[in-house]
Amino acid sequence: MTKNVYVGMSGGVDSSLSAALLVEAGYSVTGVYMKNWTRDLPGFICPWKEDFKDAKQVAVSLGIPLISFDFENEYRQKVVDYMVESYLQGLTPNPDIVCNQEIKFKLFLNTALEHGADMIATGHYARTKDGKLYKGLDSSKDQTYFLYRVSEEALDKTIFPLGEMTKKRVREEAAKRNLVTATKPDSQGICFVGEVGIKQFLLSELGPQPHGSIVNQKGEEIGEHDGAIYYTIGQRHGLSVGGGLPYYVTHKDMSKNIVYVTTELTDKRLWSNQIHTNNLWWINNKPEANKTYQVKCRYRSEDIKCKINLSQDNTAVIELQDEVRAISAGQSAVIYDGDLVIGGGIIYS
Repeated sequence: MTKNVYVGMSGGVDSSLSAALLVEAGYSVTGVYMKNWTRDLPGFICPWKEDFKDAKQVAVSLGIPLISFDFENEYRQKVVDYMVESYLQGLTPNPDIVCNQEIKFKLFLNTALEHGADMIATGHYARTKDGKLYKGLDSSKDQTYFLYRVSEEALDKTIFPLGEMTKKRVREEAAKRNLVTATKPDSQGICFVGEVGIKQFLLSELGPQPHGSIVNQKGEEIGEHDGAIYYTIGQRHGLSVGGGLPYYVTHKDMSKNIVYVTTELTDKRLWSNQIHTNNLWWINNKPEANKTYQVKCRYRSEDIKCKINLSQDNTAVIELQDEVRAISAGQSAVIYDGDLVIGGGIIYS
């Protein structure tokens, strides 16, 4: 029996080619545009109408239906509110990870199944087999860092058509099929919102923030910031502290509204050989004690050898073989065993 696959089509080249490959593989394909965000921001037009139009053109060219699922309220509650609240707490969250966990591989999956789908598909650069998640073939585009909180059950019902492809080949294959999105630039910025900077987005959500002091490693006040929520650990640019050596953010005190900086790249507050994580998520099984794994503490960071010390309260201390610079609370530490994704947790120190 032919399987019904609902493929998320965002209007980009990756999801467009994914749909084309599924049609060619003999699946009964339905394209789905997820309407997660439609609000314009000051000086920024949300691109959702253009993206929906592009997805529709691709669907027509492939001879498949395109439907729309309206998840805007859920996206606001699950992703945007989480992101904004995290910044208010002084954290640096990753909304793409939450969007994948709550929207694409939970809400989209469940809604698609209710509509008669057997499987879902997306244009992520990742591989899955038997409910396990593996890195995509193209290491420069691998997106498993953003997928580590997807469940085994969801992965068992998911197809990643691009998992064995490079980005270069994806564009070439899209051009061969005359897909209108073949040369469309990849989207940047916030997941589904578009190419708007996080500072501009937070300003539109929260309004101007209270100014406060910038304090150097000697305890001297050297400048004024325009909102501590805008600053991330290790940040160099945008400090508005002129003259001399560059400054790097080491930490923040949200209660006192102070941003601390240093000119010393070797400052011990910038480096750590431990990562403390909570809100742990393991896709298949918990990591083994005393086994050496690899960890990414931000997207595109190098894999660092590590060992995982689990606690009973769903926290873990990750012991790193090498020191890592600028670990940011709110980001995720994702654990790998070679190409296999084990899971991970949210960094809190």
